[in-house]
Amino acid sequence: MTIKKSLKLHSDTVITDLPRVVFGTSGLGNLFVALEEQEKMNIVSECLRLANGKAVFDSAGKYGAGLALEMLGKCLKQLNARPEDVIISNKLGWLRTELTTDEPTFEPGVWKNLNYDAVQKISYEGILECFEQGNALLNGYQAQMVSVHDPDEYIAAASSTRHSEQLYKDILEAYRALLDLKRQGKVQSIGVGAKDWRIIERITKDVELDWIMIANSMTIKSHPEELLRFIAEASQQGIYVINSAVFHSGFLVGSNYFDYRLVEKGSIQGDALFKWREDFFAVCNEFDVSPAQACVQFALNIPGVKSIALNTTDASRVRSNLTMAETTIPTQFWTELKNRNLIEVNFTFTVL
Repeated sequence: MTIKKSLKLHSDTVITDLPRVVFGTSGLGNLFVALEEQEKMNIVSECLRLANGKAVFDSAGKYGAGLALEMLGKCLKQLNARPEDVIISNKLGWLRTELTTDEPTFEPGVWKNLNYDAVQKISYEGILECFEQGNALLNGYQAQMVSVHDPDEYIAAASSTRHSEQLYKDILEAYRALLDLKRQGKVQSIGVGAKDWRIIERITKDVELDWIMIANSMTIKSHPEELLRFIAEASQQGIYVINSAVFHSGFLVGSNYFDYRLVEKGSIQGDALFKWREDFFAVCNEFDVSPAQACVQFALNIPGVKSIALNTTDASRVRSNLTMAETTIPTQFWTELKNRNLIEVNFTFTVL
């Protein structure tokens, strides 16, 4: 099943006006820590104040089971933000539901102090339901950029090859819904957000997307050659590429979570991750480069990447996030990382 031909006639959006830094909102949904509401207000306020042009927020129904969307809308309303000054990306596919267990079931241990759960609903009707719920939570604001969120997780639940193909048809039906929203003028652009970049690549062969958001995949820690090629090709085809989750859930800058999972020493995989980080930190210290600066600059300067999504749980870091996107790092730093096999030895960072 393919719907690329039908989408091709209507997916002529050219995205050119997004800033280098897109403001992530997972912190508004209590990712890893439950922030006070005033701090969330301060974060959104700083994003609005420091935005050069329109402030672009990336959110999702999955973030805190809709809490991020709810708080973003509440903060924007209280700050009297004009809708025309804000662009909101809502990654669709997770619907807020009643919480019937001690903690949410959709990502246990990751989201704190939630009052709701969330379920994945990827289908024609499911995506429309998520879209309507998301706009309701946004309290008068509306998402202009929409996408299917976590299609990789949806496919991963398949019990057989046949089941997998059926689930992929659900994903294509979800995109048919997004196309209808775009035809009706309810949204401006259509994209995808996923951790496994291969599902993004697959979808681009069947759906003509305006933008893609790659998470946990193109980072200073992980940057496979085939992904580099895909990003460059996507950009050449006119797809706007946004890189996100470039700290691997904060592990690369000091936390003990890697890709939303707690990492402990004592296992082969855990010890390897801690060793890589230790060596990475050592090079950063030698060149007086912060790990965060290195992660941002590497991820943002991949050929084809246009923007980076950065989340924060501290209002004072909004400015530094913006500054990191403009930081200049000496070529010798990247050379040393290559010499120590911390980045791929066959990867030439020609942009920096």
